[in-house]
Amino acid sequence: MMVSRHRQAGFSLLEVLVAFAIMALALGILYRAVGGSVRGVTAATHDTRAVLLAQSVLALYDRVPPEGLGESGITAEGFAWQLSSSPAAPSVENPQWELHEVVARVRWRDRDRDREFALVTLLPVDVRAP
Repeated sequence: MMVSRHRQAGFSLLEVLVAFAIMALALGILYRAVGGSVRGVTAATHDTRAVLLAQSVLALYDRVPPEGLGESGITAEGFAWQLSSSPAAPSVENPQWELHEVVARVRWRDRDRDREFALVTLLPVDVRAP
């Protein structure tokens, strides 16, 4: 009498469940990594826009009027900017120039957090102003 034993081909239920569990963990990790990357790119884009806006606002002036600067505005993307100046401490190297410290601040909201960037420079006072 011949007994034929055929081994079943395929995966057992336990092997399939383990494979699904590993796949679910891998997809969860991948989802977090991609989500973190997207958030990082968005934050970098907002930071870059804030820096460019501050530089653009500062580039509008090469001299400060004697009364100083005080301007502000909001862009269409929701970036609020403010430009202000105050007299700087007299410089020992250049005592003939009256200088103002000019500050360009940009504020925006990023993922329920208030963010701010400030760019500071020194500009001479316009002595030609009436």
